[in-house]
Amino acid sequence: MTIGVLALQGDFREHEEVLKRIGAPVQQVRLPKHLDLVDRLIIPGGESTTIGRLLVLYNLLEPIRQRAGRSLAVWGTCAGAILLSRRILDGKPEQPALELMDTVVRRNAFGRQLDSFETKLDMPVLGEAPMPGVFIRAPIIESVGKDVHVMSELNDGTIVAAQQGRLLATTFHPELTDDDRLHRYFLEL
Repeated sequence: MTIGVLALQGDFREHEEVLKRIGAPVQQVRLPKHLDLVDRLIIPGGESTTIGRLLVLYNLLEPIRQRAGRSLAVWGTCAGAILLSRRILDGKPEQPALELMDTVVRRNAFGRQLDSFETKLDMPVLGEAPMPGVFIRAPIIESVGKDVHVMSELNDGTIVAAQQGRLLATTFHPELTDDDRLHRYFLEL
């Protein structure tokens, strides 16, 4: 099993480092031929509009759509969660997106870079120990469809992690912590 990390923009190197640390084979994905080599794909945090445009420019949007959830498990973190969502609130006009998960996401929901924060998250699927959540200009998941499982919420009920079959979305950055449980969970999808 080879794990692809979309390497067009954003913090793809941090995901690669976690995967290498846990012994998973990693492939940077920049072109459709790279996508053909992977069984799983992580779409990292970064700038969702830029990543969306680059997906179109490098002819990756449709190949990912065709395989996602079937022969390809996909995990979007932060900007990646935005790109996975069927509907983006506060998005830019004609922003390209994968539109794969039955979620509604609001971009930059917590404010600007200065409003970034860290917190402990309850995520029962990972065990009793809380998951460290690093939120940097993070989106939130406003709502989910009936086939989407909410994996974690903030104390006020704000959804920050969800799963729909082999699709996973987190609005925070687990790759910026020492906790690799979510990466290991993704490998099992």
